[in-house]
Amino acid sequence: MVKKTIRVMVEGGKATPGPPLGPTLSPYKVNIPQVVKAINDATKDFEGLSVPVEITIDIDTKEFEVRVGIPTTTALLMKEAGAKQPTGDPAHQKIGNISFEQVVKVAILKRDSLTAKTLRAAVKTVLGTARSIGITVDGKDPKEVQKLVDEGVYDEILSRYEEEWSKGGQ
Repeated sequence: MVKKTIRVMVEGGKATPGPPLGPTLSPYKVNIPQVVKAINDATKDFEGLSVPVEITIDIDTKEFEVRVGIPTTTALLMKEAGAKQPTGDPAHQKIGNISFEQVVKVAILKRDSLTAKTLRAAVKTVLGTARSIGITVDGKDPKEVQKLVDEGVYDEILSRYEEEWSKGGQ
């Protein structure tokens, strides 16, 4: 049983049998429309975002398995803020504002790819990314929000999400 794994980036919910997917899959003689449908079903929640996808094909049976990764923290934050791209000058140009709870939700989504051991640390990491791309949080500079997190101002919100964090965001 020989398996081949293919890694591609697709726009959430919008994979097509055309390039890059079709030509990459065709040598393995899998049912490309089925693969595309599986990818689109699995990535529909990430519409508008570039999503890493891993397709494992059993060369003998032509069966396949689709695994979907999580978009980058930057992409998730920009989607939350309704922004198209990060600013080149985050100190002076802001591209959007999101709530602290949106930051927490991004941190939970990214749990497995962050080195943070606690929700508080993960949130502070996501706040750092928000600052670097020009997104404010609750109308404040994310650096200021990081200090407020340290001071316990957001403890009530964090405690509401602790259980979800401990489950791994699933």
